[in-house]
Amino acid sequence: MRETPCAAALQGFLRYLHPSRAGRRRVASVEKRLCACGTALWTHIRSLVCKGKLDPQALQDREWQRTIIAMNGIEVKLSVKFTSREFSLKRMPSRKQTGVFGVKIAVVTKRERSKVPYIVRQCVEEIERRGMEEVGIYRVSGVATDIQALKAAFDVNNKDVSVMMSEMDVNAIAGTLKLYFRELPEPLFTDEFYPNFAEGIALSDPVAKESCMLNLLLSLPEANLLTFLFLLDHLKRVAEKETVNKMSLHNLATVFGPTLLRPSDKESKLPANPSQPISMTDSWSLEVMSQVQVLLYFLQLEAIPAPDSKRQSILFSTEV
Repeated sequence: MRETPCAAALQGFLRYLHPSRAGRRRVASVEKRLCACGTALWTHIRSLVCKGKLDPQALQDREWQRTIIAMNGIEVKLSVKFTSREFSLKRMPSRKQTGVFGVKIAVVTKRERSKVPYIVRQCVEEIERRGMEEVGIYRVSGVATDIQALKAAFDVNNKDVSVMMSEMDVNAIAGTLKLYFRELPEPLFTDEFYPNFAEGIALSDPVAKESCMLNLLLSLPEANLLTFLFLLDHLKRVAEKETVNKMSLHNLATVFGPTLLRPSDKESKLPANPSQPISMTDSWSLEVMSQVQVLLYFLQLEAIPAPDSKRQSILFSTEV
């Protein structure tokens, strides 16, 4: 689920009502409640869909109200409406090549003369500094306006971005990292290799599966591979704190799988007509399950035998 948009729409108005520093703290508290309620609502509706008790098509025809939040005489009604995937998940390449969002990862790393994009390293560093024990890290939505502010700062190479990050809720940092990967013009696992990963994860023989999956992984473009290895090591460290942050390897795979892997428009077998109902037997559900399983497979591997030298250079080199 994307970061709750209602927080972004309301924040400017709320800050108008509460211009003081104490008021801004109240606004942040309200926004956090909005995001939490939105996440809870989506979890409830998704559960109904998965159990076959709710047809997603019905969500196109009405809003499903969950709660009303009162704020200084203003009532905010929180609800969710279904949007077909070809609209909500469509990747839109950036029209300018000077930023980082919506720009090919190889272009960014070449420009920065780095192995892993600066935005990825900065977000991971900040999360590992103060977010590893945050309950629901990567699952809980951050404040949308904070995420958009960080996006703009990274896009213009703002030198104060690290200061901005230190003053923001850690969930906004996590949301920015997810947004970066989601807005790549091509998923990290690439359009070319996506069908192969989907076929490889379905193999029943464990030896053949491991050989296939590792060969495919090492066939990714260098920038994609090194960035994934960097992220993979980070997610494993997050899962080590599962007893505190409640984020298991499976939870992390559920969050990141559909972001790092996704079929191209040509490869997707989803019905072109968005009015068709979606059920758990449709290819949409099978695709998401496959994407989660691919990432979970790599998260559960004790070690990826190669390229160890590249991983070491990422983690310990000052030239990353």
